[in-house]
Amino acid sequence: MTEVQGGREFLTIGENVHTTRVLVRGGPGTGEDGCGRETVVFADMDGNPRSLTVPDAEKEAQAYIEGRIRHVKIAVDAGLAEDEQVESARAYLEAMALRQVDAGAHFLDVNVDEISPRLDKQQRAMRWLVELLAPISPVPLSIDSSNLAIIEAGFEAAAGRGPTPMLNSASLERLDALDLAAETGSWVIVTAAGDSGMPEGAAERVTNAAEMVEHATARGIPLERLAIDPLVFPISVDGRFVNHCLDAIRTLRQRLGPEIRITGGMSNVSFGLPHRRLLNEVFILLAVEAGADSGIIDPISSPPARVLVADRSTRRFRLAMDVLTGADEHCRAFLKAYRAGEIEEQTD
Repeated sequence: MTEVQGGREFLTIGENVHTTRVLVRGGPGTGEDGCGRETVVFADMDGNPRSLTVPDAEKEAQAYIEGRIRHVKIAVDAGLAEDEQVESARAYLEAMALRQVDAGAHFLDVNVDEISPRLDKQQRAMRWLVELLAPISPVPLSIDSSNLAIIEAGFEAAAGRGPTPMLNSASLERLDALDLAAETGSWVIVTAAGDSGMPEGAAERVTNAAEMVEHATARGIPLERLAIDPLVFPISVDGRFVNHCLDAIRTLRQRLGPEIRITGGMSNVSFGLPHRRLLNEVFILLAVEAGADSGIIDPISSPPARVLVADRSTRRFRLAMDVLTGADEHCRAFLKAYRAGEIEEQTD
């Protein structure tokens, strides 16, 4: 068990079953079949080697042209189409989910928003994915979307197929998501978003999140089923973003006490930068020290038990810390060290 402040176990929400997830073309997890076709390669839960062929339609996408393969999207599309890859697609997604559970995930976040711009396809994809994973997962799913109609589709599909899911997420601009959480008795992540956009700084995050907690408890949702997402924004966009988030976490923990969980999409912090895993892990540590006791993370590559005892004396740690705290303005030193090959890759 990975304990954090207050002696509670760090609540891990596995982030990997998400249609935005990508593999680097030619990198780990990719290969070719006997006909020379580009594939996603994996082992199923019995250890058998399997593969998913990258379809021609995916090769027309901007992500592919830029060197990235949207592997989860490929699998979900194959499942919806029930084409010749459907069994491999099911095996791929099942293995991805269960390996996160084996790595310690307490919930499995599932998000299909990027499967299509069409709401009907998004809803079908969410239903299909939940119907696949809910019966086999020993932990609850976390139904994640920017659209409540997609979340509702996921909850409908989950009914009678396993533990009650978590709802990710509710905000001041969609308070009706709290009604669904109250009706189903689910956990719910409430965000620090305002009723008309994203918060500007720490104070606005705290105000919005505290108001969401009031709305939730007024509907009978207890604090122990609530998690606050103070919203993690990329440090590459604005050097103040991490400090805004950490300050909000500190204040929320002081104001709301130990019962409520504080979580967040930790990997958002590193968008646009190299060595994302390093930056993500140092940020997780900083967030926990500020008062977070949960995270939407990849528990396979970044297990909290290792992350939270990181060696702070290494140069790679100090470089990442300076980026995240704003000491390295515009990430100049970090990027210079990266280009010079001075930040060694982490192999564990």
